[in-house]
Amino acid sequence: MKNPEVLIRKYSDRRLYDTTSSRYVKLDDIARMVRDGIEVRVVDARSGKDLTHVILTQIIVEDAREREIALPLQLLTQLVRASDKATHDFLTWYLNSTLDLYKKAQDTVQTRLSDAKNAVTSPLEFIRGLLSGQPLPPAPSNEKEVEELRRRVAELQSLQETRATPPKKNSRPPAKRSRTKR
Repeated sequence: MKNPEVLIRKYSDRRLYDTTSSRYVKLDDIARMVRDGIEVRVVDARSGKDLTHVILTQIIVEDAREREIALPLQLLTQLVRASDKATHDFLTWYLNSTLDLYKKAQDTVQTRLSDAKNAVTSPLEFIRGLLSGQPLPPAPSNEKEVEELRRRVAELQSLQETRATPPKKNSRPPAKRSRTKR
């Protein structure tokens, strides 16, 4: 499911108005929204022109100024030189591809950390999963799930015990056949 888009209107007095929450916001607020995964679109209040690129660039510049952490000089130089459409399109594709690979790598690391956590909390299940080649079940995320799993394990154990119980002593064993030689 895609995150909803937040529409920000920029007025001529440089004020930014979040139409979703009906309040004025600052660049820091917009940066926080973007970091939280919210799609943000900024438009000029009078003309309707899309200013999202300009505002996000301004956030990057302000961030670099405050934290003294900027994009690499070589990348910035290439961005300035990318005045023709082909170079700009290539750089956009390249950066998007690189960021997608980075995100996939982060997701893989998170999955591996989760697997390691499972190995520590339930080593027998981890080994069983490794030997069977099956993907490991995800770690329970909260106590309610853990309690539900415990209840189901108890049900399965009792069902197994009832099936494995020998017949009652008062029931007659089957008659034995006698073997006779011919």
